[in-house]
Amino acid sequence: MIPFNKPYLTGKEAHYIYQAVFTGKISGNGVFTKKCHSFFEQHYGFNKCLLTTSCTDALEMAAILIDTQPGDEIIMPSYTFVSTANAFVLRGAKIIFCDSMENHPNIDAEKIEALITPKTKAIVPVHYAGFACDMDKIMGMAEKYNLFVVEDAAQAVDNYYIGKDGTKRALGSIGHLGAFSFHETKNIISGEGGMLVVNDRQFEQRAEIIWEKGTNRSAFFRGETDKYGWVDVGSSFLPSEVIAAFLWAQLENLEDIQKKRIKIWQTYYERLKDFAVANEIALPVKPHYSTNNAHMFYLVCKDVEQRSKLIAYLKSKDILSVFHYLSLHSSPYYKNKHDGRSLSQSDRYTDTLVRLPFYYELTDTDMQTIINEIKQSLA
Repeated sequence: MIPFNKPYLTGKEAHYIYQAVFTGKISGNGVFTKKCHSFFEQHYGFNKCLLTTSCTDALEMAAILIDTQPGDEIIMPSYTFVSTANAFVLRGAKIIFCDSMENHPNIDAEKIEALITPKTKAIVPVHYAGFACDMDKIMGMAEKYNLFVVEDAAQAVDNYYIGKDGTKRALGSIGHLGAFSFHETKNIISGEGGMLVVNDRQFEQRAEIIWEKGTNRSAFFRGETDKYGWVDVGSSFLPSEVIAAFLWAQLENLEDIQKKRIKIWQTYYERLKDFAVANEIALPVKPHYSTNNAHMFYLVCKDVEQRSKLIAYLKSKDILSVFHYLSLHSSPYYKNKHDGRSLSQSDRYTDTLVRLPFYYELTDTDMQTIINEIKQSLA
Protein backbone atom coordinates (compact mmCIF):
# COMPACT_ATOMS: atom_id res chain seq x y z
CA MET A 1 0.00 0.00 0.00
CA ILE A 2 1.10 3.57 -0.70
CA PRO A 3 -0.17 5.69 2.21
CA PHE A 4 -1.26 9.29 1.94
CA ASN A 5 1.27 10.36 4.56
CA LYS A 6 4.22 8.81 6.38
CA PRO A 7 5.97 10.78 9.14
CA TYR A 8 9.68 11.15 8.40
CA LEU A 9 12.25 10.58 11.16
CA THR A 10 15.74 12.01 10.77
CA GLY A 11 17.27 9.56 13.24
CA LYS A 12 18.06 12.07 15.97
CA GLU A 13 14.59 12.44 17.48
CA ALA A 14 14.92 9.72 20.15
CA HIS A 15 18.47 10.85 20.96
CA TYR A 16 17.38 14.42 21.63
CA ILE A 17 14.33 13.27 23.59
CA TYR A 18 16.70 11.27 25.79
CA GLN A 19 18.84 14.37 26.26
CA ALA A 20 15.78 16.40 27.21
CA VAL A 21 14.73 13.82 29.78
CA PHE A 22 18.29 13.57 31.11
CA THR A 23 18.38 17.31 31.85
CA GLY A 24 15.65 16.77 34.42
CA LYS A 25 13.43 19.49 32.89
CA ILE A 26 10.80 18.18 30.51
CA SER A 27 7.90 20.50 31.32
CA GLY A 28 8.79 22.99 28.58
CA ASN A 29 10.68 26.21 27.92
CA GLY A 30 13.97 24.40 28.42
CA VAL A 31 17.06 23.92 26.29
CA PHE A 32 15.35 22.51 23.20
CA THR A 33 12.48 25.01 23.28
CA LYS A 34 15.03 27.82 23.30
CA LYS A 35 17.00 26.19 20.46
CA CYS A 36 13.84 26.04 18.32
CA HIS A 37 12.87 29.63 19.14
CA SER A 38 16.35 30.88 18.20
CA PHE A 39 16.36 28.92 14.96
CA PHE A 40 13.12 30.42 13.72
CA GLU A 41 13.94 33.94 14.86
CA GLN A 42 17.39 33.93 13.27
CA HIS A 43 16.61 31.90 10.15
CA TYR A 44 13.42 33.68 9.14
CA GLY A 45 13.65 37.05 10.87
CA PHE A 46 10.65 36.44 13.12
CA ASN A 47 10.48 38.93 15.97
CA LYS A 48 9.50 36.53 18.77
CA CYS A 49 8.54 32.87 18.63
CA LEU A 50 6.66 30.74 21.15
CA LEU A 51 6.27 27.01 20.60
CA THR A 52 2.76 25.75 21.31
CA THR A 53 1.14 22.34 21.61
CA SER A 54 -0.58 22.86 18.23
CA CYS A 55 -1.32 25.45 15.57
CA THR A 56 -4.84 25.49 17.01
CA ASP A 57 -3.37 26.76 20.28
CA ALA A 58 -1.28 29.36 18.45
CA LEU A 59 -4.42 30.67 16.74
CA GLU A 60 -6.30 30.74 20.06
CA MET A 61 -3.46 32.75 21.57
CA ALA A 62 -3.69 35.16 18.65
CA ALA A 63 -7.43 35.58 19.21
CA ILE A 64 -6.79 36.46 22.85
CA LEU A 65 -3.93 38.84 22.02
CA ILE A 66 -5.98 40.96 19.62
CA ASP A 67 -8.67 41.13 22.33
CA THR A 68 -11.37 39.41 20.31
CA GLN A 69 -14.76 40.22 21.82
CA PRO A 70 -18.31 38.96 21.28
CA GLY A 71 -19.70 40.60 18.16
CA ASP A 72 -16.32 41.29 16.54
CA GLU A 73 -16.15 40.23 12.91
CA ILE A 74 -13.21 38.21 11.61
CA ILE A 75 -12.69 37.80 7.86
CA MET A 76 -11.16 34.54 6.66
CA PRO A 77 -11.52 32.00 3.85
CA SER A 78 -14.25 29.38 4.09
CA TYR A 79 -11.93 26.82 2.51
CA THR A 80 -9.78 26.16 5.56
CA PHE A 81 -9.49 23.88 8.55
CA VAL A 82 -11.95 24.40 11.40
CA SER A 83 -9.22 25.61 13.81
CA THR A 84 -8.86 28.85 11.84
CA ALA A 85 -12.43 29.76 12.71
CA ASN A 86 -12.76 28.02 16.08
CA ALA A 87 -10.03 30.15 17.66
CA PHE A 88 -12.15 33.26 17.20
CA VAL A 89 -15.56 31.67 17.67
CA LEU A 90 -14.41 30.63 21.15
CA ARG A 91 -14.00 34.35 21.96
CA GLY A 92 -17.51 35.14 20.71
CA ALA A 93 -16.59 36.51 17.28
CA LYS A 94 -18.69 36.32 14.14
CA ILE A 95 -16.86 34.76 11.21
CA ILE A 96 -17.25 36.49 7.85
CA PHE A 97 -16.23 33.99 5.22
CA CYS A 98 -14.58 35.13 2.01
CA ASP A 99 -14.44 33.13 -1.20
CA SER A 100 -11.32 31.54 -2.69
CA MET A 101 -9.67 32.65 -5.91
CA GLU A 102 -10.75 31.06 -9.17
CA ASN A 103 -7.29 29.62 -9.86
CA HIS A 104 -6.19 28.94 -6.26
CA PRO A 105 -7.82 27.89 -2.97
CA ASN A 106 -6.31 30.91 -1.18
CA ILE A 107 -8.56 33.75 -0.06
CA ASP A 108 -9.46 36.13 -2.88
CA ALA A 109 -7.92 39.39 -1.67
CA GLU A 110 -9.98 41.33 -4.23
CA LYS A 111 -13.16 40.36 -2.36
CA ILE A 112 -12.07 41.24 1.18
CA GLU A 113 -12.67 44.99 1.24
CA ALA A 114 -16.38 44.64 0.44
CA LEU A 115 -16.75 42.52 3.60
CA ILE A 116 -15.19 45.06 5.97
CA THR A 117 -17.57 46.80 8.37
CA PRO A 118 -17.13 48.92 11.53
CA LYS A 119 -17.26 45.62 13.47
CA THR A 120 -14.35 44.03 11.64
CA LYS A 121 -11.45 43.26 13.99
CA ALA A 122 -9.07 41.18 11.87
CA ILE A 123 -8.28 39.45 8.60
CA VAL A 124 -6.96 35.88 8.80
CA PRO A 125 -5.35 34.82 5.51
CA VAL A 126 -4.57 31.10 5.23
CA HIS A 127 -1.56 30.20 3.07
CA TYR A 128 -3.08 27.12 1.47
CA ALA A 129 -0.63 24.40 0.40
CA GLY A 130 2.08 26.74 1.65
CA PHE A 131 1.56 29.26 -1.15
CA ALA A 132 1.37 32.89 -0.13
CA CYS A 133 -1.79 34.95 -0.13
CA ASP A 134 -1.56 38.45 -1.63
CA MET A 135 -0.06 40.00 1.49
CA ASP A 136 0.66 43.45 0.05
CA LYS A 137 -3.02 43.86 -0.70
CA ILE A 138 -4.14 42.38 2.61
CA MET A 139 -1.74 44.45 4.71
CA GLY A 140 -2.76 47.55 2.77
CA MET A 141 -6.41 47.01 3.67
CA ALA A 142 -5.49 46.28 7.28
CA GLU A 143 -3.65 49.58 7.52
CA LYS A 144 -6.43 51.49 5.79
CA TYR A 145 -9.12 50.19 8.17
CA ASN A 146 -6.97 49.73 11.29
CA LEU A 147 -7.34 45.93 11.37
CA PHE A 148 -5.15 43.15 12.69
CA VAL A 149 -3.76 40.46 10.41
CA VAL A 150 -3.21 36.96 11.76
CA GLU A 151 -1.44 34.72 9.25
CA ASP A 152 -2.54 31.10 9.40
CA ALA A 153 0.74 29.67 8.14
CA ALA A 154 0.03 26.12 9.29
CA GLN A 155 1.22 24.75 5.95
CA ALA A 156 3.71 27.46 5.09
CA VAL A 157 6.93 26.77 6.98
CA ASP A 158 10.01 27.73 4.93
CA ASN A 159 8.04 29.63 2.31
CA TYR A 160 8.25 33.27 1.28
CA TYR A 161 6.19 36.16 -0.01
CA ILE A 162 7.76 38.15 -2.85
CA GLY A 163 6.80 41.81 -2.47
CA LYS A 164 6.26 44.30 -5.26
CA ASP A 165 9.83 45.51 -4.76
CA GLY A 166 11.16 41.95 -5.13
CA THR A 167 11.97 41.57 -1.45
CA LYS A 168 11.30 38.12 0.00
CA ARG A 169 9.72 37.85 3.45
CA ALA A 170 9.04 34.61 5.29
CA LEU A 171 5.38 33.73 5.55
CA GLY A 172 4.26 34.22 9.11
CA SER A 173 6.47 37.30 9.49
CA ILE A 174 4.22 39.77 7.68
CA GLY A 175 1.02 39.99 9.72
CA HIS A 176 0.83 41.19 13.30
CA LEU A 177 0.81 37.53 14.36
CA GLY A 178 1.49 34.21 12.64
CA ALA A 179 0.59 30.61 13.49
CA PHE A 180 2.43 27.46 12.35
CA SER A 181 1.75 23.72 12.61
CA PHE A 182 4.18 20.85 13.15
CA HIS A 183 1.52 18.15 12.91
CA GLU A 184 2.76 14.88 11.45
CA THR A 185 1.33 15.79 8.02
CA LYS A 186 3.46 18.95 7.74
CA ASN A 187 6.92 19.45 6.24
CA ILE A 188 8.58 19.74 9.65
CA ILE A 189 6.94 17.70 12.38
CA SER A 190 6.76 16.97 16.08
CA GLY A 191 3.71 14.70 16.04
CA GLU A 192 1.48 17.44 17.36
CA GLY A 193 2.90 20.91 17.83
CA GLY A 194 2.76 24.47 16.65
CA MET A 195 4.19 27.95 17.08
CA LEU A 196 2.97 31.50 17.53
CA VAL A 197 5.04 34.20 15.86
CA VAL A 198 4.70 37.64 17.45
CA ASN A 199 5.69 40.25 14.87
CA ASP A 200 4.03 43.27 16.49
CA ARG A 201 6.09 44.18 19.55
CA GLN A 202 3.04 45.47 21.42
CA PHE A 203 2.05 41.82 21.96
CA GLU A 204 5.42 40.45 23.12
CA GLN A 205 5.04 40.61 26.88
CA ARG A 206 1.39 39.60 27.00
CA ALA A 207 1.95 36.69 24.59
CA GLU A 208 4.49 35.19 26.97
CA ILE A 209 2.08 35.57 29.90
CA ILE A 210 -0.82 33.95 28.03
CA TRP A 211 1.58 31.17 26.96
CA GLU A 212 2.41 30.48 30.62
CA LYS A 213 -1.20 30.01 31.79
CA GLY A 214 -1.70 33.71 32.48
CA THR A 215 1.30 34.04 34.79
CA ASN A 216 4.52 36.03 34.61
CA ARG A 217 6.50 32.84 35.29
CA SER A 218 8.97 33.34 32.42
CA ALA A 219 9.84 36.83 33.66
CA PHE A 220 10.38 35.38 37.14
CA PHE A 221 12.86 32.78 35.89
CA ARG A 222 14.75 35.51 34.03
CA GLY A 223 15.05 37.39 37.31
CA GLU A 224 12.85 40.27 36.16
CA THR A 225 10.47 39.95 39.12
CA ASP A 226 10.90 38.52 42.63
CA LYS A 227 7.76 36.38 42.43
CA TYR A 228 5.21 35.32 39.89
CA GLY A 229 1.45 34.98 39.93
CA TRP A 230 -1.75 35.14 37.92
CA VAL A 231 -1.72 38.40 35.98
CA ASP A 232 -3.87 37.73 32.86
CA VAL A 233 -5.98 35.13 31.11
CA GLY A 234 -4.09 32.24 29.60
CA SER A 235 -3.94 28.49 29.23
CA SER A 236 -1.57 25.56 28.95
CA PHE A 237 -0.21 26.49 25.53
CA LEU A 238 3.43 25.66 26.28
CA PRO A 239 4.57 22.22 24.98
CA SER A 240 6.89 19.85 26.80
CA GLU A 241 10.61 19.56 26.08
CA VAL A 242 9.91 16.16 24.53
CA ILE A 243 8.02 17.86 21.70
CA ALA A 244 10.68 20.56 21.33
CA ALA A 245 13.47 17.96 21.25
CA PHE A 246 11.70 16.05 18.48
CA LEU A 247 11.20 19.27 16.54
CA TRP A 248 14.85 20.25 16.91
CA ALA A 249 15.94 17.03 15.18
CA GLN A 250 13.70 18.01 12.27
CA LEU A 251 14.94 21.59 12.10
CA GLU A 252 18.54 20.39 11.87
CA ASN A 253 17.54 18.57 8.68
CA LEU A 254 15.28 21.26 7.23
CA GLU A 255 17.38 21.84 4.11
CA ASP A 256 17.49 18.13 3.23
CA ILE A 257 13.79 17.63 3.91
CA GLN A 258 12.82 20.59 1.77
CA LYS A 259 15.11 19.60 -1.09
CA LYS A 260 13.49 16.16 -1.25
CA ARG A 261 9.94 17.49 -1.01
CA ILE A 262 10.52 20.01 -3.79
CA LYS A 263 11.83 17.20 -6.01
CA ILE A 264 8.68 15.16 -5.34
CA TRP A 265 6.45 18.17 -6.09
CA GLN A 266 8.23 18.92 -9.37
CA THR A 267 8.10 15.26 -10.43
CA TYR A 268 4.34 15.14 -9.94
CA TYR A 269 3.92 18.39 -11.86
CA GLU A 270 6.06 17.46 -14.85
CA ARG A 271 4.62 13.97 -15.25
CA LEU A 272 0.99 15.00 -14.86
CA LYS A 273 0.77 18.33 -16.69
CA ASP A 274 -0.12 16.96 -20.15
CA PHE A 275 -2.57 14.44 -18.72
CA ALA A 276 -4.20 17.17 -16.64
CA VAL A 277 -4.80 19.40 -19.64
CA ALA A 278 -6.29 16.53 -21.62
CA ASN A 279 -8.71 15.67 -18.81
CA GLU A 280 -9.74 19.18 -17.73
CA ILE A 281 -7.87 18.81 -14.44
CA ALA A 282 -6.06 21.77 -12.89
CA LEU A 283 -2.66 21.41 -11.24
CA PRO A 284 -1.45 23.66 -8.40
CA VAL A 285 -0.77 27.26 -9.40
CA LYS A 286 2.14 29.10 -7.82
CA PRO A 287 1.22 32.80 -7.53
CA HIS A 288 3.88 35.14 -8.91
CA TYR A 289 4.31 36.61 -5.42
CA SER A 290 5.05 33.25 -3.76
CA THR A 291 7.83 30.72 -3.56
CA ASN A 292 7.02 27.01 -3.17
CA ASN A 293 7.72 25.00 0.00
CA ALA A 294 6.27 21.78 -1.48
CA HIS A 295 3.82 21.19 1.33
CA MET A 296 1.40 19.14 -0.77
CA PHE A 297 0.46 18.24 -4.32
CA TYR A 298 -3.17 18.36 -5.32
CA LEU A 299 -5.39 18.05 -8.39
CA VAL A 300 -8.55 20.05 -9.03
CA CYS A 301 -10.87 17.75 -10.96
CA LYS A 302 -13.48 19.02 -13.40
CA ASP A 303 -16.37 17.88 -11.17
CA VAL A 304 -17.21 15.83 -8.09
CA GLU A 305 -17.92 12.72 -10.15
CA GLN A 306 -14.45 12.73 -11.67
CA ARG A 307 -12.87 13.19 -8.23
CA SER A 308 -14.93 10.41 -6.66
CA LYS A 309 -13.99 8.06 -9.47
CA LEU A 310 -10.31 8.93 -9.11
CA ILE A 311 -10.19 8.47 -5.33
CA ALA A 312 -12.13 5.18 -5.49
CA TYR A 313 -9.94 3.80 -8.26
CA LEU A 314 -6.70 4.68 -6.48
CA LYS A 315 -8.01 3.11 -3.27
CA SER A 316 -8.75 -0.10 -5.18
CA LYS A 317 -5.07 -0.08 -6.16
CA ASP A 318 -3.95 0.45 -2.54
CA ILE A 319 -3.06 4.10 -3.12
CA LEU A 320 -4.56 6.50 -0.59
CA SER A 321 -5.54 9.92 -1.85
CA VAL A 322 -7.88 12.25 0.02
CA PHE A 323 -10.14 15.22 -0.52
CA HIS A 324 -9.49 18.18 1.76
CA TYR A 325 -11.68 20.77 3.49
CA LEU A 326 -15.45 20.96 3.52
CA SER A 327 -16.36 24.64 3.21
CA LEU A 328 -16.91 26.00 6.69
CA HIS A 329 -19.73 28.32 5.65
CA SER A 330 -21.89 25.31 4.80
CA SER A 331 -20.81 23.16 7.76
CA PRO A 332 -23.50 21.81 10.11
CA TYR A 333 -22.26 24.10 12.89
CA TYR A 334 -22.05 27.35 10.95
CA LYS A 335 -24.44 27.20 7.99
CA ASN A 336 -27.26 28.87 9.93
CA LYS A 337 -24.87 31.61 11.06
CA HIS A 338 -23.56 32.35 7.55
CA ASP A 339 -25.12 35.35 5.83
CA GLY A 340 -26.20 33.35 2.78
CA ARG A 341 -23.67 34.74 0.31
CA SER A 342 -22.65 32.29 -2.39
CA LEU A 343 -19.01 31.20 -2.11
CA SER A 344 -18.86 29.30 -5.34
CA GLN A 345 -15.11 28.83 -5.59
CA SER A 346 -14.84 27.50 -2.05
CA ASP A 347 -17.64 25.05 -2.77
CA ARG A 348 -15.93 24.03 -6.02
CA TYR A 349 -12.70 23.15 -4.23
CA THR A 350 -14.73 21.23 -1.65
CA ASP A 351 -16.16 19.11 -4.46
CA THR A 352 -13.17 18.74 -6.76
CA LEU A 353 -9.81 19.02 -4.96
CA VAL A 354 -7.90 15.81 -4.23
CA ARG A 355 -4.54 15.49 -2.48
CA LEU A 356 -2.00 12.91 -3.64
CA PRO A 357 0.36 10.90 -1.42
CA PHE A 358 3.21 13.16 -0.34
CA TYR A 359 5.99 12.37 2.13
CA TYR A 360 9.79 12.38 2.30
CA GLU A 361 10.26 8.64 1.73
CA LEU A 362 8.03 8.51 -1.36
CA THR A 363 10.22 6.85 -4.00
CA ASP A 364 10.36 7.55 -7.69
CA THR A 365 8.95 4.07 -8.29
CA ASP A 366 6.03 4.82 -5.96
CA MET A 367 5.40 8.10 -7.72
CA GLN A 368 5.41 6.49 -11.15
CA THR A 369 2.95 3.88 -9.90
CA ILE A 370 0.66 6.62 -8.58
CA ILE A 371 0.90 8.60 -11.81
CA ASN A 372 0.26 5.53 -13.98
CA GLU A 373 -2.81 4.60 -11.95
CA ILE A 374 -4.15 8.17 -12.08
CA LYS A 375 -3.95 8.05 -15.84
CA GLN A 376 -5.53 4.62 -15.93
CA SER A 377 -8.39 5.69 -13.67
CA LEU A 378 -9.77 8.05 -16.30
CA ALA A 379 -8.89 5.98 -19.34
